Amino acid sequence: MDGAYLQQMFGLELKTAVVTGASKGLGQSMALALGRAGARVCLVGRQDNLQETEALMEEHRCQSISVVCDQTTDEGVAAIRDAVVGQWGAWDILVNNAGTFLRKPSVDWTLAEWDAVMDVNIRSVFMLCQAAGKVMLQQRSGKIINIASILGFQGGYTVPAYTASRHAVLGLTKALSNEWAEHGIQVNAIAPGYMDTDQNIALFRDPVRSRELMARIPAKRWGRKEEIDGACLYLASGASDFMNGQVLIVDGGWMG
Repeated sequence: MDGAYLQQMFGLELKTAVVTGASKGLGQSMALALGRAGARVCLVGRQDNLQETEALMEEHRCQSISVVCDQTTDEGVAAIRDAVVGQWGAWDILVNNAGTFLRKPSVDWTLAEWDAVMDVNIRSVFMLCQAAGKVMLQQRSGKIINIASILGFQGGYTVPAYTASRHAVLGLTKALSNEWAEHGIQVNAIAPGYMDTDQNIALFRDPVRSRELMARIPAKRWGRKEEIDGACLYLASGASDFMNGQVLIVDGGWMG
């Protein structure tokens, strides 16, 4: 096996990355994967709950810093930008993973609940893409990876704001790719299927609904959080330099 070739294609040595929602689940797994591939990672969380991820990064001898902020605000986004650029002088990779979720009949939703979901799931995604884009345009290089969902292609059930926000993430990904591809910036997305994470724990533990979902998934199981890492590393690395505005679906075959 040609290690030098693999390093050239997929290595992230000394690249700087920001991963939002890094305290658990997919975000934690992707942050660790990027770190183990050589990237220096800025871990972002809304609450002071990044200790577990920090410990994992240290255990695997990965370089990381942490930012606790509200990324739906100008101040929060500025704190993230200042941390990564101030610490390492560049911003090479952004993984927009943070998201929130609420399930209830559509007629019972309040506008405050709608706004809370949309603020995290699409408003902050645009704000961080914009902040990263300004740095990456100066560098003439960068990788933006927006985490969407298979509900970006479907309607879901009693999750109108989440579904709308995931459709919006896919549209934003294509719009920014159209603007920035010629400047050496690749903007792409990953759409996970049903993954065994905290967000889906109620569905996972529901014996009837979980069985119904698995019957629809050709792989006949839920995804594990680390099974998103390969797609993330590919989109963050030089191997994807000619991939622009695309969505990698990681769902065990659900969309097939």
